[in-house]
Amino acid sequence: MKLLAEIREGFGISWNAIRANKMRSVLTTLGIIIGIVTVTLMGTAIEGLNRSFLNTISFIGADVLYVQTTDWVPHSQEEWLKMRKRRPIMLEQAGTLEKELKLAQAVAPVMFSGERIRYNKRSARGVTIIGTTEQFIFTGGFSVGQGRFLSALEVDGGRPVCVIGSMLATNLFPRESPLGKKIKIDQQPFEVIGILEQQGTFLDSSIDNQAIIPMPEMISGYKNTHELDQIQVKVAAVADLDEARDELHSVMRKIRHLAPSDPDDFAINQQDQILAMVHRVTGVIATVGLFITGLSLFVGGIGIMNIMFVSVAERTREIGIRKAIGAKRRTILLQFLIEAAAICLIGGLIGLGIAWPLTLVVQRFLPATMSLTVVGIALLVSLVTGLLSGIFPAWRAARMDPVDALRSE
Repeated sequence: MKLLAEIREGFGISWNAIRANKMRSVLTTLGIIIGIVTVTLMGTAIEGLNRSFLNTISFIGADVLYVQTTDWVPHSQEEWLKMRKRRPIMLEQAGTLEKELKLAQAVAPVMFSGERIRYNKRSARGVTIIGTTEQFIFTGGFSVGQGRFLSALEVDGGRPVCVIGSMLATNLFPRESPLGKKIKIDQQPFEVIGILEQQGTFLDSSIDNQAIIPMPEMISGYKNTHELDQIQVKVAAVADLDEARDELHSVMRKIRHLAPSDPDDFAINQQDQILAMVHRVTGVIATVGLFITGLSLFVGGIGIMNIMFVSVAERTREIGIRKAIGAKRRTILLQFLIEAAAICLIGGLIGLGIAWPLTLVVQRFLPATMSLTVVGIALLVSLVTGLLSGIFPAWRAARMDPVDALRSE
């Protein structure tokens, strides 16, 4: 109880001291304000980017494996050139995987192309054309908003039907339903049988600006080859992901007739690789931001320490009187520590007040989000900076000899 009374008394004395020197207190907090604005904006930007990225890669299911000729993770130029020379993944290999894999729920071969799409006088460019099978509904990580997806009969028969993304549907059919209408992909007509639910963007490209057609139509109309861009394999159970990856790796080596001593001439990619890469990038950004923030807080902390030394010198007689009437060292120490912490907290609150509207501006360009976690970290940083900056002046004040303090003028 006595300690609580001392803390309460320290708050009162500190607040009176801050009010008595308003201009000096405000100028002292400038370094803290700059540091808190920096750390807040950095935190909101990183948190917003992480949330946005996790949302946009949600279509890359955690339980989906992607068989390709190249890895997703960055490589040296030499390794990249070696991967570029690998044999292509063939359509027939996807069929063999579907038959032999025991831990897979679905296997979907995928080809990509970019074609112009027209409906009457409207047209859309930069559309991603995806040639695949009915299994793509399980591996693609999306759902159909209107209509339905490709059926096995339509894929086997190579019927000219398609499922389009929500953005493409809006661009070509602003005032009518696309279902049952025929669009032209390049010069070939396709009947729209389904519209995908909105998914967003990924790496600056819209996932909603796409059209999915049966694999035979892709081969005969646009690719004229059985070379695939990837094979998507959805694992039956997430708990068996590692075992399923090992099984897929083993079957792929057998399909591609690789000897035990031969290196892999294919890659098996998954969501974790992208997440690891993003975490490395955000880690670098955070390190740079923390360095800049640290410099600002260090300068601000030095300023507060100097002002606190000045405050101790100005109030030497007051310290002597308080000690003479029985104040303990702990009481004096708490008084000046609370004052330094209060100055920094005020600076932190001002910094948050400045960072809030700046975050709203940043949101127009980046998915920044000021969460309670970021606010809490900013205030905690302010408090710690104040305590560290005030510890030496407070210690000096607490160790003053009351007789010498009373003699000072």
